[in-house]
Amino acid sequence: MTPVLLLAAEKESAQVTDWAARIGWVVGLALFVALVYWLMREGWKWRGTLQGDLPELPAAPDDPGPEKLSLSGRYHGSTTAGQWLDRIVARGLGTRSRAELTLTDDGLDVVRPGASDFFVPVAQLREARLDKGIAGKVLTEGGLLIVTWEHGDRLIDSGFRSDHAAEHNEWVEAINSMIETNTREGAER
Repeated sequence: MTPVLLLAAEKESAQVTDWAARIGWVVGLALFVALVYWLMREGWKWRGTLQGDLPELPAAPDDPGPEKLSLSGRYHGSTTAGQWLDRIVARGLGTRSRAELTLTDDGLDVVRPGASDFFVPVAQLREARLDKGIAGKVLTEGGLLIVTWEHGDRLIDSGFRSDHAAEHNEWVEAINSMIETNTREGAER
């Protein structure tokens, strides 16, 4: 064998001689990760406490009327309207989940398996638009369906993404048309 190959063949990894120091570092890192996780959890709970004045979410009526549109996709969360990073966590609105949306003459029904469902009456709908992000989720321009609605004294933006993104435009048009019609009828009364 050549001398270079002999040198390469003789190299071995160094023996670990200070196991106590290594174990100490691993335990320290695990404790640090646990502390960061605990702080994040406490922050989430604190945000929910600060938003505790948010009223109960409306439930869907027994007979919401005929279905105009339906959508299957994901619910990505709710924020204070116009502030896409100010997540609302009270009343379960911060929980991301699958969602089934149904639009009827009475309003928007949001059914979320594993999370609390809610209903937005047509009188509380304010706007629908396409956007690129909401707290915790950023997509390409127009990748999210954002529905702005009033609940209590707050305006809320809720973000949804359909399994078929081509449906988003139809939803924006339908919701905004409903809002326009409802506003017009309210002014005539």
